[in-house]
Amino acid sequence: MAGPKKLLNSKWTAVTPREREKHFLVVKVERDALDAQKVTSVTLEAVLTRRHFTLAWRELNDAARWRPGWS
Repeated sequence: MAGPKKLLNSKWTAVTPREREKHFLVVKVERDALDAQKVTSVTLEAVLTRRHFTLAWRELNDAARWRPGWS
């Protein structure tokens, strides 16, 4: 898994694609207002559709849902 400093622009593959959306880029990293070192969430952009959605950044650790890189 990419560390918080390497999340921006990192590539991810959805294990179970929905609506043909399989490959994603991290386009935004949200940080805690009181601790700028602490990442709270990320915004992913689907490469195919350009749709955005936000999730807790640690959800990317779930190997049943996400794989780092594009495969």
